[in-house]
Amino acid sequence: GSTPFCSPHLQALQMVPLQDYGSLREPRALFALPSARGPLPAPQWPIECEVIKETIKHIEWIPPEPEPFCQPMDHHWLPRGEQQGTVVYQLSPGSCFTRARAGGAPGPLSSPAATLEGSQDNTLLFESRFECGNLQKAVKVGPYEYVLTLRPDLYTAKHTQWFYFRVQNTRKDTMYCFTIANLAKPKSLYGKGMCPLFYSQKDAQSHGIGWRRIGTNIRYYRGNSGEEPAAFCLSWSSCFPHDSDMCYFAHSYPYTYSDLQRYLWTVMGDPARSQYCVVRALCRSLAGNIVYMLTITAPSSGAAKRTVVLSARVHPGESGGSWAMQGFLDFILSAAPDAQLLRQLFVFKVVPMLNPDGVVVGNSRCSLAGRDPNRAYRTGSRGSFPAIWHLRAMVERLLVERDVVLYCDFHGHSRKNNVFMYGCDGGRDGSETRFQERIFPLMLSKNAPDKFSFSSCKFKVQKSKEGTGRVVMWRMGIANSYTLEVAFGGSTLGGRNSHFTVEDLKSLGYHFCDTLLDFCDPNPAKWLQLYSPSHSTSGSDSSVSDGSLERRESPCGQKGQGARVAPGQLQLRRKKRLRSHRVRNAMYRPNGTQRSHGGDRVSVAQCASACHSGTWSARSPTFVPQQTQSWSPMPPSVPTRRGCGAAEKLHGAVPTAHTAVCHHHTSARATQMEGYVTTTGHHGAPRSATAATTTSTGTASSREGRVRPSSRSTRAGLSLRVATAAGYGRRPSLTAARCSACTRH
Repeated sequence: GSTPFCSPHLQALQMVPLQDYGSLREPRALFALPSARGPLPAPQWPIECEVIKETIKHIEWIPPEPEPFCQPMDHHWLPRGEQQGTVVYQLSPGSCFTRARAGGAPGPLSSPAATLEGSQDNTLLFESRFECGNLQKAVKVGPYEYVLTLRPDLYTAKHTQWFYFRVQNTRKDTMYCFTIANLAKPKSLYGKGMCPLFYSQKDAQSHGIGWRRIGTNIRYYRGNSGEEPAAFCLSWSSCFPHDSDMCYFAHSYPYTYSDLQRYLWTVMGDPARSQYCVVRALCRSLAGNIVYMLTITAPSSGAAKRTVVLSARVHPGESGGSWAMQGFLDFILSAAPDAQLLRQLFVFKVVPMLNPDGVVVGNSRCSLAGRDPNRAYRTGSRGSFPAIWHLRAMVERLLVERDVVLYCDFHGHSRKNNVFMYGCDGGRDGSETRFQERIFPLMLSKNAPDKFSFSSCKFKVQKSKEGTGRVVMWRMGIANSYTLEVAFGGSTLGGRNSHFTVEDLKSLGYHFCDTLLDFCDPNPAKWLQLYSPSHSTSGSDSSVSDGSLERRESPCGQKGQGARVAPGQLQLRRKKRLRSHRVRNAMYRPNGTQRSHGGDRVSVAQCASACHSGTWSARSPTFVPQQTQSWSPMPPSVPTRRGCGAAEKLHGAVPTAHTAVCHHHTSARATQMEGYVTTTGHHGAPRSATAATTTSTGTASSREGRVRPSSRSTRAGLSLRVATAAGYGRRPSLTAARCSACTRH
């Protein structure tokens, strides 16, 4: 059957209770998912698209040696024009989306490729009528030279970057030259040594070799057509390893909608993983393809856990984001101790493919609406961008019931190497918390030093990016809202200078999980180290290119004033904020004292000593403090986890691992707390206050609100704190019980 544009499947999600995950009311689609034991549902294609009746699968393979960047060539060489050649492949895309069906256009397929005149005819046979394929035209301009034209994003006239096509009738050890003549971006990593990807079917079957980098004489340059906007060309030369082989070329490692469905069917059919991973349909796309959503957490019936929201593939041509997302899912669904701890501490909401229609038809950036869905988070309608609309609605519901500690959207990047993040400057309200959004990327750079570049991160909120998921989620109240950018090329860090492999992309998922544990570690040792001037790392600022994280005051300083971006090292200085006499005196007092996490007074010198007394292991991303007597949030006799600190004690002692625990005070100190308990709701909505009761072990329960002492009791430094996460970057309106000495949290 076919799915019209105004599909009846695009219906409201029904809110139903889910007993296994506490009080969270899960969205359940009004249509059921197919059984994991049944066949995979066929992708829905626009009715104008022809689709070959073949199932294309590629094996995963890790090159035994790193694949270095090539030496980019100059741009003076130009291929012969199309007018001098013969068209050997051509497709005619439709003008607008009307309806979709499984298998695309009905009836017999046409023959867009040239017909061979005999066994001696060496013309290559091109094909791209499969998932993610997007070759529109091929012109033979020489015996072994071809000029290719990519199909723009369907129902648009632009966005040509991603390419994926197949060739047959190859000749061994013959040098072929290919030129893609209508790329859109003026700059590309091909100009910095990136090579196209190549896959040989015979090598895969006989030698187990998968995708690999190939090509010589690689050039990226402006075309000479004279048209506006200007088109850019990519040229490369390569040889085929076998005669009469079936080979593929691609811009990045392909990851199709069918690949995702096969992976999810494996998860759903696994009795162990299906216990803590629920796969549901967030909605259906314009073509009727299911937009899957995963809920991952350990079953529990206690207090509400904090939430992490992740998404990927809003831009269909950025397939590296899907591989990083699969690496994340591989780890978080594993039996590793860290994965079990994360599932006990958090509820993960994961949408692994936001734009399945664009992925199916081989778009670079747009959906079937002909527009970029990553600019539609603020104003996109439910009828034009159903996945974006439903994702935002789901996050809004989460913000009412839970604290969303982090949102991250996985992308790919075509102009800069390495992995980096885009965040949002947290100083928009005038508070001194601009450092806060930089902490997670900085920690990730420590955990993945050979892949992640903190100096490439940016935190400026540009006007043109107001409709992106990162900015909209940030304005909704998620302080730690990021876009993870994975380069199409590779890494230039640590003298590596080589392309990313599939294994490199998957490893980002593990590093992301490890950094999340470090980021929410109640032990402040790593935070103190990152604030240290000797460990400062440059990163892009809102208005200038470089900035440094410098610890001017203790993160446990008065009234939440913590680390800030130090403008002293910048060429362009920001206007200094006025400080009170008390703050200035505390900064310049020679023998100034501050309060530790335990509420005890310590000198600034002791803070620096505790900060510099540890090391961050290069092999395993671990900070090993040497002197934790003054700063550890737990007694010295209690061992701390590598990268998780006090949370492991909860993991071992309290199975639910989300009970509010005061790690800083004994019951005797806790009885000295003064002030009032106040709670607030989403966007100022009133919420019923919940009393926090303290036991002899220092535990307390706080389900919805935050136990906050009044300003009169801040000197006592006595309060409670949720142990599941230290509260870094929490929204002002939805908060949890915490220690008043940790006002930076």
